[in-house]
Amino acid sequence: MRRRKSWALLGILALGASAVVAWSGTAAARPAGARADVKLTWWHNASAEPQKSFWQKAADEYHAAHPNVTIDVVPIQNEQFTTKIPIALQSDSPPDVFQQWGGGQMDEQIKAGKLMDITQASASWIKSVGPAISNWQYNGKTYGVPYSFGIVGFWYNKSLFAKAKIASPPKTWKAFLADIATLKAANITPIALGAKDKWPDAFYWDYLAVRYCSQATLVNASVTLKFGNPCWIKAGVTAKQLIDAQPFQRGFLGTPAQQGAGSSAGLVGNGKAAMELQGHWNPGVMAGLTPSGKGLGSKLGWFAFPSVPGGAGKPDAALGGGDGFSCSWKAPPECVDFLKFLVSKDIQTRWAALNVGLPVAKGSEGGVADKSLASLLQFRAKSSFIQTYLDIAYGAKVGQALDAAIASQFAGKLTPQKVVKAIADSAKAS
Repeated sequence: MRRRKSWALLGILALGASAVVAWSGTAAARPAGARADVKLTWWHNASAEPQKSFWQKAADEYHAAHPNVTIDVVPIQNEQFTTKIPIALQSDSPPDVFQQWGGGQMDEQIKAGKLMDITQASASWIKSVGPAISNWQYNGKTYGVPYSFGIVGFWYNKSLFAKAKIASPPKTWKAFLADIATLKAANITPIALGAKDKWPDAFYWDYLAVRYCSQATLVNASVTLKFGNPCWIKAGVTAKQLIDAQPFQRGFLGTPAQQGAGSSAGLVGNGKAAMELQGHWNPGVMAGLTPSGKGLGSKLGWFAFPSVPGGAGKPDAALGGGDGFSCSWKAPPECVDFLKFLVSKDIQTRWAALNVGLPVAKGSEGGVADKSLASLLQFRAKSSFIQTYLDIAYGAKVGQALDAAIASQFAGKLTPQKVVKAIADSAKAS
């Protein structure tokens, strides 16, 4: 899902985007020099509301302002992108615009010549996107734009915590394990986990690596793909402590992350589990899986991943990344202008109001109405280092091997040592 290079946030992100420049006159008018009958095929992962309708409306608005450009919007379920995008990019008819998380996966697409270099075409406005753009750049060139950049943390049900008489979220790993025991004693499922999709398991291992490994070790691993530092095994050993505490719902190995009310997001959103380790998008996902369409509302809270004893990572370091879009190598030139439109202040402000993520355009932050998400903006600004999701940072092959190995540990099939060996072996073979 995101970029090989991790980046530090030193103070408030100076993120921004240009405003949309609409044509004057009627929608049917076309300025001189504009090409006729241009079609863009747009693949995105907003297969559920409210984002699905929002992106469709954005496409309709762009078409109204640019009547020569027709946009065919194709929502695709998030987990399907892993297989659909590589196949589509190898074909003669790839999507013109598609979901892009940067990282080693994007680097591989660039090396294969499958992405459009938008460096020159976006030169007049790309700097306004701010430092988040680095996740969509490679060797000084730009291959996409972000519309959201956030972090992973625990989303929890305040009412269930109160029912178990937990006064405040845990800040240390010891307190975290103690709260799990307290929730279980109150007959409350502590954690919902969508292990069927594998990457939710990896969030625990990834975050523990961020806590145990130094920033230098994490950054070097993204380049060298070497995992000899003992911190990697420490991450797995501590993950085993969590697994042994049996905090997850019954049947977690077959539970999807975001599909249906019985998914891990659905379980938390419907009050069936106390918390879930997930990204900034989770409030919006949970809301769409509840009968009211509103999720937990004021009952929803967020807290940062706990600290661990003896870790070399900074306490304010975080795991995260962003969502964005790229143009394929076969896309028409109009694709770049459409990207500019999607990261405009107006679109970003309205998207932020959906409470499904954290916008990047300067001035759009006020659109975030959810208090928990608003607190994430502050946490993001204060984080000294944000490590990109490891399955994204290491490229498709190693990333998939990492997710599979960690999933095997959560299923009780691999030891912490064998998890690291499986990742290292995949890196050597790549």
